[in-house]
Order: sequence, then structure tokens, then C-alpha cells
Amino acid sequence: MSDINPEVEAPDPRFASFVYFQAQNGGLFLGRIPSPSTGESSINLRAARSVVDSLEMLRDKTTGNLNQAEQSLLGVAVENLRKLYDEVVLANPDSDQS
Repeated sequence: MSDINPEVEAPDPRFASFVYFQAQNGGLFLGRIPSPSTGESSINLRAARSVVDSLEMLRDKTTGNLNQAEQSLLGVAVENLRKLYDEVVLANPDSDQS
């Protein structure tokens, strides 16, 4: 017996790749993923905030135009990145966030 619901449409692979890429960038900018070029982790709150803002804007502007899987994927990415961003900001109160 399969757990896959045949009536749930899969996300467009291009959309999923875009969201994953942006989430990965957010993790990189928030110091959770080491830089591929240096192997070092660093925090860039300005860049991370831009990623979070962009994904939130995408979520808001695509309301009603995404299938259930795409909406869920984007919602989880926004929620996780927003929480992580807020945690990093609280842990680094002297960082430039503008």
C-alpha cells in the first residue's frame, strides 16, 4: 500500500529548485552552511534578510497560484528561514542589519 496520494500534484521542479536554492543561500548567509569556496561559516544578516524578504514576497504574490505541494514547500522554507534569521539576530545584537 502506497502512502503517496495520487491527487496531490508534485511541485514544478523549477519552482522547487528555486525555493531550495534560496533556502540554501539563506542558510549560507546565516552561518549554518559553510562557504563552498572557503569552508568557513560567516554571517551576513543583510543578505540573509534579503533572501527572507524575497521568499516572503514570493509567497504573498503567488497566493492562489501555487498547487498544494508548492505552497507547502514555500511556506516551510519561509517559516524555517524566518525563525533562523530571528535566532541569529538575537544572538548577534551588534550586527549591522540594515
